[in-house]
Amino acid sequence: MRTTIVLDAMGSDERPKPELAAAVLSTQTYDIDLILVGDEQTLSSGLAAQPGDKSHIRIAHAPEAIDMTDHIQEARAKKQNTMQVGMELVKQGEAQAFVTAGNTGMAMYFGTKIFGLMPGVIRPCLSTTFPVKGGKAVILDVGANAECRPEFLVQFGQMGQVYARIMINRTNPTVGLLSNGEEEGKGNDLVREAGPLMRQQVPGFIGNIEGKEFFGGKVDVAVTDGFTGNVLMKSSEALGKLLFETLKEELMRNTRTKLGALLAKPAFDSVRKLIDPSEVGAAPLLGLDGLVFVGHGRSDAKAMVSAINQARIAIELNLLESLRKAITFNNTKESNS
Repeated sequence: MRTTIVLDAMGSDERPKPELAAAVLSTQTYDIDLILVGDEQTLSSGLAAQPGDKSHIRIAHAPEAIDMTDHIQEARAKKQNTMQVGMELVKQGEAQAFVTAGNTGMAMYFGTKIFGLMPGVIRPCLSTTFPVKGGKAVILDVGANAECRPEFLVQFGQMGQVYARIMINRTNPTVGLLSNGEEEGKGNDLVREAGPLMRQQVPGFIGNIEGKEFFGGKVDVAVTDGFTGNVLMKSSEALGKLLFETLKEELMRNTRTKLGALLAKPAFDSVRKLIDPSEVGAAPLLGLDGLVFVGHGRSDAKAMVSAINQARIAIELNLLESLRKAITFNNTKESNS
């Protein structure tokens, strides 16, 4: 079956403008088909205005959209919203993954409702990759679960290892538990209780790590609760943007610094690409029995193309089946111990 991805055309803050542009760009760049989900009339006219070949794009009608401010009651009342319609298309086998830049909580709700959890999974989590010394590392959870139990973190570590093997090509991924100190007794109650469990059940677990060890590339996978992970992710993105903008202002200050900037442009371009969150585009909700990728609400067309590409790679590398096998193996191992 040809790789087919469903894109929620009404997810981003600027919907559907970036989604429409990304749909055309991604189908021209990658060998995929795309299903745009949203109001058919709006999307048809918007797509017609986009330059380029649209032969690998079709529209699935969904008259309602989930807003970022919607709570569960409002979302459930929208029976034909783009998330539900789009995920149902994947569930029915018309596509292999769903991508949205919409409300993370609602993506998790509808994903759990429609796909269910993989057998043995307690809670799904949101995972992403970060630039670190020497390459990339995985961090999870980054926003799906503000409150966690120790056993959640154990499974996050197990799923994070699979994600690191498949998506960033780590052979034997190491795992660290994000804390305010490396020592075993450091951290809040959650960290202190999760550590011993992870040491028993997560191969490659090296113990607690601080933020500096994570960015220093000490581990391939960092595990934390969704509240801490989300704060870390957004703060890091904001800091990277601030530093780069400040450096640009300083380099444009006079002729001498402008000349230096021109000579160093290739290096600055590499750094910009490294810290730009739109290069990743979206994070998968690991633990669902289906592929769901969630991007920033402020995603532009570039970020949406990256998000679609993340889904494409996950499909082609069979991420979902690898996660199923790992969870089954770990549960069997735990029950036999």
